[in-house]
Parts: sequence; C-alpha cells; structure tokens
Amino acid sequence: MAGILAWFWNERFWLPHNVTWADLKNTDEATFPQAEDLYLACPLAFCIFMIRLVFERFIARPCAMGLKIQANGPQKAQPNAILEKVFTAITKHPDEKRLEGLSKQLDWDVRTIQRWFRQRRNQEKPSTLARFCESMWRFTFYLYIFTYGVRFLKKTPWLWNTKECWYNYPYQPLTVDIHYYYILELSFYLSLLFSQFTDIRRKDFLIMFLHHVATISLITFSYVNNMARVGTLVMCLHDAADVLIEAAKMANYAKCQILCNLLFAMFAILFISSRLGVYPVWILNTTLFESWEIVGPYPSWWVFNLLLILLQLLHSFWSYLIVKTACRAISKGKVGKWNPLHVSKDDRSDIESSSDEDESPPPNQKHHSSSSSTTTTTTNGTNKNHGTNGYLTGAPYPDEH
Repeated sequence: MAGILAWFWNERFWLPHNVTWADLKNTDEATFPQAEDLYLACPLAFCIFMIRLVFERFIARPCAMGLKIQANGPQKAQPNAILEKVFTAITKHPDEKRLEGLSKQLDWDVRTIQRWFRQRRNQEKPSTLARFCESMWRFTFYLYIFTYGVRFLKKTPWLWNTKECWYNYPYQPLTVDIHYYYILELSFYLSLLFSQFTDIRRKDFLIMFLHHVATISLITFSYVNNMARVGTLVMCLHDAADVLIEAAKMANYAKCQILCNLLFAMFAILFISSRLGVYPVWILNTTLFESWEIVGPYPSWWVFNLLLILLQLLHSFWSYLIVKTACRAISKGKVGKWNPLHVSKDDRSDIESSSDEDESPPPNQKHHSSSSSTTTTTTNGTNKNHGTNGYLTGAPYPDEH
C-alpha cells in the first residue's frame, strides 16, 4: 500500500520541476492546500444532502403549495394484468410486432395500447411538486455560492489580471475564503453525483454524470497542486448560468409563463456567452498559455488542462442543444404560446422530464385509431384541451428514459 501511495503522490507528476511536497508543508508563516483537507468533503456532502431533504420538506414544499402547485403525479394507467406483466418483465417500449400481438389478445387497437404504455411510463415519474422542490433547492444553493464567489473574487487581484494566478506558483498561501469555497463546492458536487441516482432521471443522465466526475476531478486536481486561484474563477463562472436555469424551471412549474420565457432567454444568452466566449478566452487562455509562459508544463498540468478542454466540449454540446431548443420553441410558437421548457423540452437538463403525453385511460373495448381525438396533456392531474402549465397540445415528445 505504501508503494502505491508513493507512486500516486509522485512529486514529478503533481508539482513543477524542483518543487517537493516538503516545500508545501504548512508553517507558522503560511498555509498551503493539503490533500487530506479534502476528506472533509465526504461527510459534508452527506450533511448537504440531509439539509436538502429538510429544505425541500419545510421550505420548498410550503412555497410550492403557496403557488398552487399540486402534489398530483401523472395520470395512472388503467390496471391491466397482461400489459403490466409485459411492462415489468419484458419491455417498457414494445415494438410494433408485440403491439399487434397484444392488440389481438386484448381486442384493443394499437394506439390504445401505445397510450397505456405511455401513461404507465409517466406513472413512475415524479410530480410537478417534487420537481419544483428539487429546482428550488438547487436555485438556492447556486445563488448562495455564486454570490459568495463574486463577493470574494472582486477583492482578489487574479480576477482582474489572470497572470496573478501563476506568479509565485505554487507557493501561494491558502486563505480561509478559498478553503471554504473549495470544500463547499466539492461537497455539493459529491452530493449531486450520488443523488443523481435518486433524483428525477433525465435524458442526459450519462452526460451529467460525466460532468460531475469532471468537475470533482478538476476541483480535486486544482486544490492538491495549488491551482486554487484559477479554480475559483472556473467555479464562479459556471455557477452564474445555473442560477437562471433553476429559476426558469421554478417559474415554469408555477405556470408563470412570461417569467419562465424571460428567464430561459437570459439563461441561454448567459450560458452561451460565458461557456463559449468567456471560458475559452479567459480561463483556457490563462491555463494553457499564461501558465506555460510563467510556470511551464508538467504532467498534472497536462491532465488539468485536458479536463478543462473536456468541460469545453460539454459546453459546446449543451450550447447546441440550447440553440436547438430555442429554435424549436420559436417554431412551435407560430401556432401557440412559445414555451422553451415544454414545447421543445430543454434537452440539456430535461427541464420537464415527464415529457410523455398523458392521455385518458384506455377503454375496455377496441377503438379505431383514426377516431381518436386531438391529444390532450396533463399537468398536476388536470386535463385541458389547450394544455396546462405550459404544455401545448400535440407537442413532440422525446423518448422516455
């Protein structure tokens, strides 16, 4: 084990040439980041998760009730033993051949069976109330940590001159503000990484999982080898847009359509400008070029920059989805209200993960699919011809997950 640890913490990988771990030991004059500091993030991540449960139960839920957001989930499918057996034991997405077989067996038309499976899949999805509570928790944390980051960074020299991130590197002392900022961000993303398996499942589950892993790796890397100054810039930049998207979700669930559209537009502008403009010009420029000029490359420097470039690729992918979402929403707006969070379903974060149509339960006798009426939608258990909470009739549906 000692050999493995010695190999992992090899100074020639983590630190610049002629720098050793002994040089970065804490002294009476200065405190430097220590790898063992990060152990605190694990129990703190659990505490953050517990705080979230209390927040959602005693703060977010009453707020949702005050906004008339009901706890009703999607409409339940009519009980049917045969279809239930197929759904639970064989497939949740039956193909055309199986649909035709079930149609003959039950004497139902294919469209009615498709509707049953769609409702049954929706039945397992959380209510609008649960989504609102989750978004309110994330909004609150992002708003707090972004505000803290801005207040802290505006007093630092490296916000205004990024070369300050590399002067006297790696002998830059660790301040209490940087330590608090790092531990809190790392704890939050650890809690998100694990709660992702219990939260509302989204279409971009794997992409977000990769994002959380890359973020945690970046935070850990930059702390251990004392790239904390540039790390604080990266964290603050990323928190800004997250505040707006969670606010847009809350407005959407509360049926504040104008506010929802405004917040989504602000989010799209801020996300694309910050992730495709500020991030490469400001962050990647200093980590790739200014650091090369002042400090020079070393093994963990390459890994750190590769992670930052991976993050940039994720930014490009999400920006493409946001633009596509906006274009589709505007296109749909020609025949109804523009709602980027429902008409097109924000593919980046699956703002409304319960994206399937909820239709009336299948009858006990066979119907002709040609006679089925215009699709209606359900939100909070209420059906209306013109949709509720931003849904529009006949909106396209991405595949469930």
